[in-house]
Amino acid sequence: AEMSTGLLAMMHIYKRTPAVSMLVLSVNGSFHKKATGITTFRCDDGENIRMIIDEAIRTGEGKTIQSSSRGLNEKGELVADFVITWSFKARK
Repeated sequence: AEMSTGLLAMMHIYKRTPAVSMLVLSVNGSFHKKATGITTFRCDDGENIRMIIDEAIRTGEGKTIQSSSRGLNEKGELVADFVITWSFKARK
């Protein structure tokens, strides 16, 4: 779950000037069904992550965002959902 949100963040900070640091502040999850077989996690917050990173660069202040990730099994049934809180800050 963390990776589905973190990859989006890494994509938006890659080779940015100034460089941007990222840190997980918290992870909260709920499990709804036993995970058997392949479980795929998806995050649809990429645009919101990009905007908060842009704001962190523009203001020079640390910014946080909560990103949601849903884990679905092969039948498309919800197995788990997570909220990962990320912090971003432009390096000086």
